[in-house]
Amino acid sequence: MTSVGSSIISALNAGSGIDTSALVSNLVKATREPKETAITSRQTLNTSRISALASAASSLDTFADALTEVLSGTAYTGTASSNDASIASVSLLSGGSPTGLPAQLTVEQLATARVISSGATSGATSSTAIGTGSFTITSASGETTTITIDSTNNSYAGLASAINATNSGVTARVVTDATGTRLVFKGETGADNDFSISVTADDSGSVLAGLGWDGANSGTMTSTSAPQNAKITLDGVEYEFASNSIDGAIPYLRIDLNKAAPGTTVTLSMSQPTAGLSDLLKEFVDAYNTLMKALNTATSTGTDSSTAGVLNGVSGVRDMKRQLAAITSTPLSATGAYRTLADIGITTNRDGTLTLDTARLATAMENDPEGVTNMVNPKVSTTVNPGLSTLMDTVRDNIQKDNGPLKLAQERYAALAKDFTKQLEDLDVKMASYEEHLTGIYSAMETRLSALKATQSYLEQQIEMWNNSSN
Repeated sequence: MTSVGSSIISALNAGSGIDTSALVSNLVKATREPKETAITSRQTLNTSRISALASAASSLDTFADALTEVLSGTAYTGTASSNDASIASVSLLSGGSPTGLPAQLTVEQLATARVISSGATSGATSSTAIGTGSFTITSASGETTTITIDSTNNSYAGLASAINATNSGVTARVVTDATGTRLVFKGETGADNDFSISVTADDSGSVLAGLGWDGANSGTMTSTSAPQNAKITLDGVEYEFASNSIDGAIPYLRIDLNKAAPGTTVTLSMSQPTAGLSDLLKEFVDAYNTLMKALNTATSTGTDSSTAGVLNGVSGVRDMKRQLAAITSTPLSATGAYRTLADIGITTNRDGTLTLDTARLATAMENDPEGVTNMVNPKVSTTVNPGLSTLMDTVRDNIQKDNGPLKLAQERYAALAKDFTKQLEDLDVKMASYEEHLTGIYSAMETRLSALKATQSYLEQQIEMWNNSSN
């Protein structure tokens, strides 16, 4: 006969032992999975938004920087030129474009420097000793530089190296030819950059003793060049400069004087840009549309939440698109017939992309090529005439400014990323505690079932004994 106790134990499977470990594991898993899935789903979306916002900001940076680089190139700023580079050559300086060109230049005289040569010593080399003592250079303004000559620099090369290390404005070199070895000293160009040399020699018969020069040639020292300023005439006005490289005669233009040619006029000018501004604007529209289409995809509403763009509803990106869409109506120039991109045929579509009316642009370029060029790429950007690259830089800076919608969105999603990580960490702690709690409950149950099983065994033995006795 089957007892009631036996039926209960059999139903609980106590006879073969309950796998409490697997039971607890399954219960914890069933509790954890829906909560973890909800957090990780939101975490994945948030990570995608962080990546998309960073990509949008980076794309805007790349677009603005590329535009600035292109417009600053010689293809759109022009190049400086001289019709006789053997007399004077020119190059552009950074910061702006030259004004007042073309200009007429005459080079009356080159700037020169004081050059003094010592007498050649037959049989000497650069390492030959010249004697100890002191060597003093005195500039025209009275500044002195004194070099002590001892065992460490007692040679032609040693003295030359010591002079060059002082940065006194005077340089020295050792020259060895068929007649022997000598020292050549050279000052800076310009009439105000003369110098003299005085020496104090320990040995009056040494080479050093003969290196002094006070303005007059001697048996051991000869001046081969006197200091003088460069003299030029620029558009009929006479100027003098201490150097043959002149940066201050025409703004943003360096003039290098190569030889004097009194009576010969050199024309300095700026060549017109070789690349077409129309081609640049077409490329600008194409590149801009690539950026805007990517933003449109990222912010699309889709048919439902599963197909919506990852940045749908993000205010920072809406603000970014709004500011970009306004560039066609933003004044690039305060004067002239053409002041905005819209005036020359570039308009904003409803989706934020741009359309270029090539016929309208061609008409504008034909009617006022200089006005359109100065509007898009002024020689010097100003508040009222910023030009296209400066406008894009300004828009970029406004979009990415601190406390702006884009920055605030990035900060918000960064904070959410930390919060989701914390939620997962908290879930780990809670599930560990829950698992420990369940393990305790089922361990106690298993203990009680084991005791019940022992009692069952005892009762079954007693019943069997009773049955045997009755028989």
